[in-house]
Amino acid sequence: MRRIFTGAVCLAMTVAPMLHAQEAAIFSGSDRVHPVYAKNGMVSAQEAVAAQIGLDILEAGGNAVDAGVAVAFALAVTLPRAGNIGGGGFMIVHDAGSGETKAIDYREMAPSSADRDMFLDDEGNADSELSRFTGLAVGVPGTVAGMQMALENYGSMTLAEVIEPAIALARDGIAVTPGLADSLKGLEARLKKWPASESIFYKEGGGFYEPGETLVQADLANTLQMIADEGTDGFYKGETAAKIAEAVQAAGGRITVEDMANYTPVLRDPVRGTYRGYEIVSMPPPSSGGAHIIQILNVLEDYPISFLGHNSADTIHLMAEAMKRAYADRSEYLGDSDFVDVPLAEITSKDYAADIRAGISLNVATPSISIKPGNLAPYESDQTTHFSIVDKDGNAVSNTYTINFSYGSGMVADGSGVLMNNEMDDFAAKPGVPNAYGLIGGDANAVAGGKRPLSSMSPTIVMKDGEVFMVTGSPGGSRIITTTLQVIMNVIDHGMNIAEASFAPRIHHQWLPDEIRIEEGISLDAIGLLEQRGHKVREQSVMGSTQSILIDKDSGYLFGASDPRRVDAATLGH
Repeated sequence: MRRIFTGAVCLAMTVAPMLHAQEAAIFSGSDRVHPVYAKNGMVSAQEAVAAQIGLDILEAGGNAVDAGVAVAFALAVTLPRAGNIGGGGFMIVHDAGSGETKAIDYREMAPSSADRDMFLDDEGNADSELSRFTGLAVGVPGTVAGMQMALENYGSMTLAEVIEPAIALARDGIAVTPGLADSLKGLEARLKKWPASESIFYKEGGGFYEPGETLVQADLANTLQMIADEGTDGFYKGETAAKIAEAVQAAGGRITVEDMANYTPVLRDPVRGTYRGYEIVSMPPPSSGGAHIIQILNVLEDYPISFLGHNSADTIHLMAEAMKRAYADRSEYLGDSDFVDVPLAEITSKDYAADIRAGISLNVATPSISIKPGNLAPYESDQTTHFSIVDKDGNAVSNTYTINFSYGSGMVADGSGVLMNNEMDDFAAKPGVPNAYGLIGGDANAVAGGKRPLSSMSPTIVMKDGEVFMVTGSPGGSRIITTTLQVIMNVIDHGMNIAEASFAPRIHHQWLPDEIRIEEGISLDAIGLLEQRGHKVREQSVMGSTQSILIDKDSGYLFGASDPRRVDAATLGH
């Protein structure tokens, strides 16, 4: 089904247009879509109640980090398929006062007893059931520690203050939205496998919650209250840690109370690059996102992308060729930089991009089978979620976090209300074997105790003349990198406003399988020309759910947009 957004400008406090997940937003140059705008602060998130909580924090005098932490905890209640305290993620923070931009890595960690062959069967083959739907799939959660690190370094409010709205939502109940109702019905088999999960997300007797009904999460409220009262010790030590370890071990996993107590987030320097006069600041390893966004942009910078046109056959061809080579490098070199030497400087260098361009034909697709990782020195699911926040002082937060699959492993640790991740599947269970998103991993991303699995999550801030210009990011598994890339290109190369940039049809190539994945809305002429060049083109369901904010320095206004590809999202400003 095609749908074109037109109409009047959305005012601040207006929820952006939304589509069902199976419907694509189609951009038309003659029918413009318009962003939300505001002066004093903005929150763009995948769920409206959580977005409102973030805006409330800003209006109460909190800064972008205070609001971001409040949104993260609220999403654990209102968007349980992706929002979480049982998972992990990445945050890019820009502090306007100091001019500093840092990356907070609160990615999950493998239990200390994890080993390289833990997901292999008796015949030495990778067993996806083990890495996705058992206790072995669960990594030590990082979200609570990551949020506390953000507050301690950049916030102005206490953990207890920013977590209080989430406690109230869990204790008093939330109104079930159509999106939540649909997801609980769709994931019934995964969740009902675990009695503790079924007792929370389904009515007595197994019935479904319908839109408008109230869902109470009392155990989660108690866990959040312990975090408010005791800080991170209320999660990583004591009662909650014991419940998580017990549940994971009962399901065949390896997390211990010692693993919980030993979890540590890391404050890292972001990866940086330039593109047509803008600075791209994004997440370093164990994210592959920042490195490969910069790598692809470096390759494309020498081509006249604006002149070639948005989603023309020429532009898509060049994008796909650059994407193939980046994902090939990802398979070989990317992993947790605390364990392996990632050639980050080489991957993001302009000279390496020039070498890549030299191997790209302008008229013929290069078969993926002939593309190997460069000779360099030494799929989060669609239910990952992203939010972007900018406050009145210019502080900014770009945050992407996840429990991997929708509702993660599906397992709630009994008595805690905490849905547990299945992020261990993001390791290379067996080097060279694709994971759930078709991504190939090598030795750099092999399982090891205490190691963080490779991720595609790409929270990104674009700077201009040293100041924040755009804050963006997306869920989408292996498509996170290319989704975030295209929002940036749509603004810089194609002159779109942030709503148009968010709504425009997307493409994706990840080296293997050798195909360009497209959304509905790419012209038949472009598809035909791509096929003539040797590309296989396949239309699939929509990609990503970007939440983005753009700052217009001249007017002082913030312009934001929530992606229409997922229901319930909102961009709010004041």
